[in-house]
Amino acid sequence: MDVAVSVQNLHKSFGEDEVLKGVTRDFEEGKIHGIVGNNGSGKTVLMKCICGFLRPTRGKVLVRYREVGKDMDFPENMGIIIETPGFLPGLTGMKNLRLLASLQKKVGNETIADTIRRVGLDPALKKPVGKYSLGMRQRLGIAQAIMENPSLLILDEPLNGLDKHGVQEMRALIKGLRDEGKTILLASHNQGDIDELCDTVCEMDGGIMTMVRES
Repeated sequence: MDVAVSVQNLHKSFGEDEVLKGVTRDFEEGKIHGIVGNNGSGKTVLMKCICGFLRPTRGKVLVRYREVGKDMDFPENMGIIIETPGFLPGLTGMKNLRLLASLQKKVGNETIADTIRRVGLDPALKKPVGKYSLGMRQRLGIAQAIMENPSLLILDEPLNGLDKHGVQEMRALIKGLRDEGKTILLASHNQGDIDELCDTVCEMDGGIMTMVRES
């Protein structure tokens, strides 16, 4: 079994408040791993520790056998949606993604436009992102997460704000990404997303992770 992400005895406290309490779990490559739990259960904090946005109080996170915060500040080759995707409201979707892509210079305009089409948006749309609906912003968030073809995706509530048709389209897209061999960690409140998409399911409750379904 090739492990994409290994979380080892992870603790995270904010002052007196212990949000993660010894989370240990290996996430296998090439699968969709669901993480369920109520608001405040620790899901988002766990994802932020995996991405390197937060440093754990104790324990460690390995991404492809390299320790986050020690061997690297942020894992390479990772696409992320955590909380509401932040975009510059005065720019179009295409311009926002071109600006983000300029940081790593991995992809050009053609790939960005193709990715925008892949999530069901029009790269030529002149409307600024500030005038987008919640569903359109969410689609653009998925586009920014996948545009550089990362092998690991961390998706926190990626289908929020989508209508029924949008949910079906994005579920199909996420399954397609797994079929390409990508590893996906997916947090969702929607049981339908978890049932339809996930190969394994863990539950977070009060900072403790338990296994719900193994693949």
